[in-house]
Amino acid sequence: MKLIQDKKFLYKTIEKYELDEIFAFQKDLPWTLQSFKSQEIILHEGRELESLLFLVEGKVKVTSSVATGKSLLLRFVQPFSIIGDIELVRDVPVQSQIKAVEESLLIGLPRDYIKKHEMDNPKFLQILLDHVTYKLQTCTTASRVNSLASVENRFASYLLSTHSADSDQPFGLELKTTNLQEIAGLLGTTYRHLNRVIQNLIQNEIIEKDKHLIQIQDWEQLEKMSNGIRYE
Repeated sequence: MKLIQDKKFLYKTIEKYELDEIFAFQKDLPWTLQSFKSQEIILHEGRELESLLFLVEGKVKVTSSVATGKSLLLRFVQPFSIIGDIELVRDVPVQSQIKAVEESLLIGLPRDYIKKHEMDNPKFLQILLDHVTYKLQTCTTASRVNSLASVENRFASYLLSTHSADSDQPFGLELKTTNLQEIAGLLGTTYRHLNRVIQNLIQNEIIEKDKHLIQIQDWEQLEKMSNGIRYE
């Protein structure tokens, strides 16, 4: 994590996402601007929350540990999103691991400051409620997908949650062959089973794989396979 000291950029970003309206903006609030590289862990599951975080650039992945010691994918998060809201309200340690999928920028406000000064702020409590209930909805969906959907369905949902049809770039970083073992674990399956699914999708010309990269060829068919479900 890198702290960015550019106050002008910080305040401009705060105003862009109207945080100044939520917190009756003062320039002496203890804001931080935090930059994370791709694959860098933002929050470790089980640790104490230090700051409430607002994702303003990039994309992050949320996973949760299960009894086997592995992790299951819950969702991908894009701007504008709040990270740490459940932990703040419930006074519990971080519930999920948060990891940057790409270079990401987050604004932080210390937990202790919020507890002391903002917990009776109706605008803040309203946005907190909006985000908490949305997370409940997405986590319920993820739980249903991980429990009931086939590996083909889950992988299709994963692909569509991590890539968009309006991008002409190959989906590379998250789907490098060396990461397939991790992705299989996140989807609750084995590497061997996931690899069979990938080979089947290639044979049906739904995706193509060039060395370590996967490119989506048939968005419509992939959408049908996903049943409209997204990890987001």
